[in-house]
Amino acid sequence: MRDLKYLAAYTIPLATALSIYSRGWLTFSTVIFAFIIIPVTEILVGKDKKNLKTEEAEKKRHNSLFDLMLYLNLPIVFGLLYWALIKVSTENYYIFEMIGVCFSTGILLATNAINVAHELGHRKSNIERVFSKTLYMPCLYMHFYIEHNYGHHLKVATPEDGATAKYNQNVYSFWISSIVKQYFDAWKKQKELLKNCESGFYSIKNDMIWYLVIQSAYLTGVYALFDFKGLLFAVAVGVISFLFLETINYIEHYGLRRFKTASGRYERIREVHSWNSNHSIGRIVLYELTRHSDHHFKSSKKYQTLNYFEQSPQLPYGYPLSILLSLIPPLWFKTINPLVPEKMKITQKL
Repeated sequence: MRDLKYLAAYTIPLATALSIYSRGWLTFSTVIFAFIIIPVTEILVGKDKKNLKTEEAEKKRHNSLFDLMLYLNLPIVFGLLYWALIKVSTENYYIFEMIGVCFSTGILLATNAINVAHELGHRKSNIERVFSKTLYMPCLYMHFYIEHNYGHHLKVATPEDGATAKYNQNVYSFWISSIVKQYFDAWKKQKELLKNCESGFYSIKNDMIWYLVIQSAYLTGVYALFDFKGLLFAVAVGVISFLFLETINYIEHYGLRRFKTASGRYERIREVHSWNSNHSIGRIVLYELTRHSDHHFKSSKKYQTLNYFEQSPQLPYGYPLSILLSLIPPLWFKTINPLVPEKMKITQKL
């Protein structure tokens, strides 16, 4: 029964279904659930620092139930997105109701599309990688697959990494710098990958071109089926979802730095180069994303086997409350800056 705890990740889709079905303030159901109910519950339930024993972790690693719980997000996400598109294109919402449905659906895409895509994107099987890219599509962020896997995991906690926020950089500045840099870095990495396999730029192996084609086809299809109103909704929820992702990037790596060794190369990635959170509810709702330190220490580990390390910097709150704090820079800096290791507090030009 304990293995079924990750079914809690489907509470976000349930809240989104309520949002899509409802009118009035209930269109904000997912927002209320994610940023009020979950944070309060996390404070009441507390943290869980326990790690699995080696034999138990190995058993769970081979348990296909954990994979199935990820795969089910594909029909759930696309089913709810399709329902939302039907509703917004056929019903007359008040402006505040439309905002509620947009934010609720955007949060769904951020948690059960991007987050699951991130997990599956680290897998070796081709079908799981296809699932990953498919889930990135409605988020309009397919290039993230390349930059995250071939760039971020190598450059994390260095000035070369677009997804690592500088010390004293606010989240709004980070949105711009991270989105722009990661997109162009994805193109650079794509060119390197093509060169390594001796393929030209206009090659069938150029995934970045495919991403442009696929995402354009997706938006064109939305417009054909749901008119301009549906298109605006699809763009809006995509933007909300990747801004949500970038805010998570912000809190996961804010102010942390790797230093260069005598050889001129950066030190190896260790548990101290990502923020960790053991808040129980966030852990299971986000498929252990909050144990981010271990994920970067060994990215091939499946979510159900990630560990906690005492030496990892710890977020004082779970992800939802940390996200809210980051949106108010003075409160974020006051809370987090004292927790950044002193030797990493290198203020850089923003």
